[in-house]
Amino acid sequence: MDTQGQARKTTKVGTVVAKKMKKTVTVQVERQIRHPLYRKTVRRKQTFLVHDETEKCKLGDVVRIIETRPISKTKRWRVLEIVSLSPTAAATEIESGEPR
Repeated sequence: MDTQGQARKTTKVGTVVAKKMKKTVTVQVERQIRHPLYRKTVRRKQTFLVHDETEKCKLGDVVRIIETRPISKTKRWRVLEIVSLSPTAAATEIESGEPR
């Protein structure tokens, strides 16, 4: 528990895989686990619907998301920050000279 009596909010880092809705992006979070019997490292992927208030996220961006109150039926996360831009967006930004 936190000092105020509330649990800390969970944060995850993932890649934006879809941007087909207003103020919502789909973020895919990948984690690696060790198989309990065979001891092989296995990738697990999970997708989240994430609230993007400013609509600055682009396809392929790596973002940090944080757990929040329910915003809609399926949205329980919001964008905390854009960790890195997608390769195509970064190249376009360098050429034009203006940040997005």
